[in-house]
Amino acid sequence: MLTKVYGSAVFGVEATTITVEVNVDKGIGYHLVGLPDNAIRESNYRIAASLQNNGYKIPGKKLILNMSPADMRKEGSAYDLTLAMGILVATGQIEEKNPLDDYIIMGELSLDGTLQPIRGALPIAIKAKEEGFKGFILPEQNAKEAAIVDGLEVFGVNSIKEVMDFFNENKALEETIVDIEAEFYNHLENPEFDFADVKGQESIKRCMEIAAAGGHNIILIGPPGSGKTMLAKRLPSILPPMTLGEALETTKIHSVAGRTMKKGGVMSSRPFRSPHHTISDVI
Repeated sequence: MLTKVYGSAVFGVEATTITVEVNVDKGIGYHLVGLPDNAIRESNYRIAASLQNNGYKIPGKKLILNMSPADMRKEGSAYDLTLAMGILVATGQIEEKNPLDDYIIMGELSLDGTLQPIRGALPIAIKAKEEGFKGFILPEQNAKEAAIVDGLEVFGVNSIKEVMDFFNENKALEETIVDIEAEFYNHLENPEFDFADVKGQESIKRCMEIAAAGGHNIILIGPPGSGKTMLAKRLPSILPPMTLGEALETTKIHSVAGRTMKKGGVMSSRPFRSPHHTISDVI
């Protein structure tokens, strides 16, 4: 039996849909092809343990799993859930009471079947909507971020068992809904680091206000502990607020870098990065 499940790969800040084809044949063996990296090759151990701990198993048959397009390098552990669902449906252990073709499915599995967060949820959701998928099933930690995309059903799940029940028994999953404009403007007036918190330092504060108003560069020079980084962290709070479009683009970049996993949702304040001063030293 041949089954197709859909995932997604992120290259740069753009996503590409990946088709996982699972074929069951006579014999014994587990063959994963399509240029997977080591993290994906190791997925069969995580999948086997998580299925066993949830009352299912990888049967003793010949399984061929192809990640298409086969000439494109796939990386990371986010395909665990995609591969596991393909195996379960192809081997007849669960039925498709909800069609697999309608959903992008992504998530890293723990050995007990719980899901770990993934990177790039927002660009994956954008691509899924563009290609006409009905929904996106992913770990709960990333659901708020993916739900930024309007017109796509986003289901955050905590374990593979919830996904099994959704497809096998047609048990409903709770859709994550985010009012992007309300969330964006709600956090706009509450920066994490506020320039108003700085006491004293009147001359440098005046210089930074001028730089922010005119869009100029600024260099801060002083001994350690004089407040350079503290002031620089608070500069974004006096810059003009981001537009909604800029916020979405910034969130997209941070999503790929894995910097939105804890917060989720849209980024409403301009980001601050603090690379080490030796980062560009010539060796």
